[in-house]
Amino acid sequence: MGEIFKLIKGGNKPSLIAALVNLFLGIIKGVAYFFTGNVAMFAEMMHSLGDAANQFFVFIGSALSKKAPTAKFPNGFGRVVNLVCLGAVLIVAILSYETIKEGWHHFIHPTEESGGVLIALGVLSIGIILEGTVLHKAAQEVLHEVGVENKGFLAVPKSVAYLNRAKPATKLVWMEDLVATSGNILAFLAIVIAYFTGWSALEGLVSMIIGIMMFYVVGRVFLDNARGVIGETDEEMQIHIGNLVMEDPHVTDIRRLEVIKEGEFLHVTVVAETDPNLSLAFLDDVRDHLVEMIMSQKGVTKVSLLFDEEDEVTNWEHHLAEKKQDSNE
Repeated sequence: MGEIFKLIKGGNKPSLIAALVNLFLGIIKGVAYFFTGNVAMFAEMMHSLGDAANQFFVFIGSALSKKAPTAKFPNGFGRVVNLVCLGAVLIVAILSYETIKEGWHHFIHPTEESGGVLIALGVLSIGIILEGTVLHKAAQEVLHEVGVENKGFLAVPKSVAYLNRAKPATKLVWMEDLVATSGNILAFLAIVIAYFTGWSALEGLVSMIIGIMMFYVVGRVFLDNARGVIGETDEEMQIHIGNLVMEDPHVTDIRRLEVIKEGEFLHVTVVAETDPNLSLAFLDDVRDHLVEMIMSQKGVTKVSLLFDEEDEVTNWEHHLAEKKQDSNE
């Protein structure tokens, strides 16, 4: 039991904060929908409740992924967070469908003007403030994870460029809260416009737009975490670590280098070529130095390094040339 609490304590904090905020928003939006009957409010209620469930599961998954490797699972549990994210998006997908269906029904058969406009606008204003705050916190966490200064109100736009390097859980929170904040704003505008123009079908249209945005997040999160479950290479770290290894004067080439994402962590496998005349004791010291250097890199938790005799074939330079050609294309 003590180990479980210790793991939970190390879970992704932005996910937990986002889950609690969305649960609160889902409840008050549900109350507002009960009193107003506003379909845009219904869409936002479903969105907030879906995000709350999703982000809570992600928090648990990120905590369990930090469990230490065992004899039965020597590679650790890093991919648990990817599996949990895949399961969590099913919840959002179902709620997205219900949101679009309800919005379509209201768009085709618009009801009379919804009541309680001030209640709906007040709740949505609270949602904009809280969701925007969580989005800003998630953006700061993205920048923190990649080692970039994260102060100021520009954290959100600044974090866009580094989003693909963020941890899966943090990236999911960022994307969901961007959509959530946008959804609150759209629902707010729809209610105001419908109130002054009498075009109540607009609320159904906005509900469908919110549902489609939710489906977009589902698709992105599913694809990202499906790659994580299969085992995806971190190409940026692969080149970085490869160049570090090649800087050692006793390494003549790299025959094989794998940097595999295991959830929030990186597992590195290196087969380096060296002079076969060097003694085993000396190469053991070189290996210890290289392993220590690689382990000091951000996110690396496991290193397997082997030596082989040089074969006069330049594998690493050829690999870099291929990567450069692919990026130019």
